[in-house]
Amino acid sequence: MNINELTEAMHNFVSEKGWYAPDSPRPQTPKNMAISLGIEAAEVMEHFQWGEKAPDPQLLASELADVMLYLLQLASVTGIDLETAVLDKLRINATRQWDTSPEDTHEKDDEESK
Repeated sequence: MNINELTEAMHNFVSEKGWYAPDSPRPQTPKNMAISLGIEAAEVMEHFQWGEKAPDPQLLASELADVMLYLLQLASVTGIDLETAVLDKLRINATRQWDTSPEDTHEKDDEESK
């Protein structure tokens, strides 16, 4: 499946659950989706809370899928072409200068706060 097909499958699922209905107990507003995206991202972090490796890759995969579904939905309902946004960001990042060490980052932060 490509990104458009995944987005369509996500919309079909949400519609079948009735979550796009005006009286839904789970209103699918951009704010609610952004909050849900953050919550799901935190659940991904939970898998690494006490180690460098996720103890259960299946559970991690499930949480990553939740993150992607909310990301696809949020992009779609806000009119953002996620594929274009990702490609644009990759082009920007290709020309970006990255810090060479954590110390450089802290020195830069200290200078900016003055």
